[in-house]
Amino acid sequence: MYEWIALNMTPGVGPRAATRLLERFGSPSAVFSATRTELEMLRLGPETIDSILKNEFQERAKRELEMVKADGGDVLILDDGSYPAMLREIDDPPPVLYVKGDWQACFDQPCIGVVGSRNCSTYGQNSSEMLSRDLAKHGITIVSGLARGIDTAGHRGAVAAGGRTVAVMGTGLDNIYPKENNGLVREILSGGGCLVTQFPLGTPPLPDHFPFRNRIISGFSHGVLIIEANERSGSLITARLASEQNREVMAVPGNITSSNSFGTNYLIKSGAKLVQHWQDVVAELPSDIAAAILPPKPEKRASSSAQPTLMPADLSDHERTVWSQLSAEEPTHIDDLLEKTELSFGDLNSALVSMDIRDLIRVLPGKHYARRA
Repeated sequence: MYEWIALNMTPGVGPRAATRLLERFGSPSAVFSATRTELEMLRLGPETIDSILKNEFQERAKRELEMVKADGGDVLILDDGSYPAMLREIDDPPPVLYVKGDWQACFDQPCIGVVGSRNCSTYGQNSSEMLSRDLAKHGITIVSGLARGIDTAGHRGAVAAGGRTVAVMGTGLDNIYPKENNGLVREILSGGGCLVTQFPLGTPPLPDHFPFRNRIISGFSHGVLIIEANERSGSLITARLASEQNREVMAVPGNITSSNSFGTNYLIKSGAKLVQHWQDVVAELPSDIAAAILPPKPEKRASSSAQPTLMPADLSDHERTVWSQLSAEEPTHIDDLLEKTELSFGDLNSALVSMDIRDLIRVLPGKHYARRA
């Protein structure tokens, strides 16, 4: 354990360098036993090599573990069975995680990352809080970065629902940032949530640390939901990382005149799932998880004397075509609708969205659709 913490403390050894070292030597103890020549072959910096050869962080690592445990936290290492499975799957996972709170229960549930602008609008804040509240209420863990704006609203929504939320930090466990979220952190922990960071105690909120934090948010999650992001937003980095990690990318559309909507609208144009309500998010989870949360409601078959569902009078031509291929009893997959209606994907999707907004159809997991009885 101490060698893992010491390796994580070594200057110049981030997740990527740690992965190279562990692949070459097999364990942290073997890394600290390596020769200068062996370390130089991995193209490490001189300061990093000197630090490894001196093994100067061993004693500090022991004190670090004692202080973390004394404060109610724990340390998870990469080769430990307790290390979160989703995060272990990504390239170059952090070798060490500092955790505090009910982390095991948080990661036993499906996780969704919720991120966005620090300088969010009221619309963005309300969207984040509402969607996070509804998802948490249905057993989804909300993972976010404790930043001002969208992140804070996401955490608050989960707490308000009595659900679980994970705050991934770009600092040490003992350095809450921003300071005004100290009260929120207490609520997260008392509500069964947890704090997570890859950084040792005492680490300040340096700008270079936050991309690492974003990588952990997406790595923990089945998918990432972006709510408001300008053209240069760090949330777009999170979306890119999620895509690279084979996670779902989802976004809430925004006002086209708002700079905060540029990133989310761009993501949607590029193929991200458009999210209007919490069911849209759940539908993108693995099918077994989605089915458990959103089981299709049993439909009563009409008796011979019952009247059939009448076609609404105000449908467009495309909507009439779609309606005629839908049933209230048996859901129809979007691929089957494309084939049966012979509409383009754009026309079909537009008709489905319009009918969903008017509550004429049900949107079911796995891109299935049915009439509302």
